[in-house]
Amino acid sequence: MTTQTKSYAFADTMTMLRRNMIHAKRYPSMVFSIIIMPTVLMLIFNFVFGGALEKSSGGNYIDYLAPGMLLLLPAYMTVSVAVSIASDASKGIVNRFRVMSISQSSMLTGQVLGSLLQAIGGIAMMLGVALLIGFRPSAGVVEWIAALGLLVLVTFAFSWLAIALGLISPNVESASNAPFPIVMMPFLGSGLVATDTMPVGLRQFAEYQPFTPITETLRGLLMGTEIGINGWVSLAWCVVIAGGGFLWSKSIFRKQAK
Repeated sequence: MTTQTKSYAFADTMTMLRRNMIHAKRYPSMVFSIIIMPTVLMLIFNFVFGGALEKSSGGNYIDYLAPGMLLLLPAYMTVSVAVSIASDASKGIVNRFRVMSISQSSMLTGQVLGSLLQAIGGIAMMLGVALLIGFRPSAGVVEWIAALGLLVLVTFAFSWLAIALGLISPNVESASNAPFPIVMMPFLGSGLVATDTMPVGLRQFAEYQPFTPITETLRGLLMGTEIGINGWVSLAWCVVIAGGGFLWSKSIFRKQAK
């Protein structure tokens, strides 16, 4: 790829990113459900169930809860990404882009970048609310940078997987349901309670699914708890999910163009 070609691809991606952000402004209900809803759930779990769950957390429940709740944003973002891709495909917009003189991958990469920006906004809002209700992280500057980097990496990885789910969905309704298992996974990990309080079958699932090591890594960075090998496991999961989602999306996109 020449320098000029790379420049065109970058410009096309920025155009698609602007398009994605304009769509987000035009559909505030989707923004509410994807970005604000995780914050609402954090408030519900803290104030409704926090008293009962405080014993399992070993201290101030919001300190245990907040790192896990932050991962709801990447999970919920998969719904927005899948629906947006499926909506463009069902309206024929994807086919129009294919015959235009633009980088064919710019629509996908612009979507991923848009989801990252929205997730960062949601993370900032959720952290602000968590701090207001008693969240007291012990992280230093380096730990904060690492924690935010991990959240961005998780969002990036699952956004590519969501693009693939959107491309294979026959309609918008199917696309909104396809990421449901991903949305549920943060709840079925160590985000709300320690996994050793769960029944055997559920505990085994919770311990080996990707959101548990990611949650423990994030909690360790922000609260100073033991991370162990969870950091490396989290990075491995992100690489596998991002790589698999990227290759799957590219494969589907090319097949649909034929």
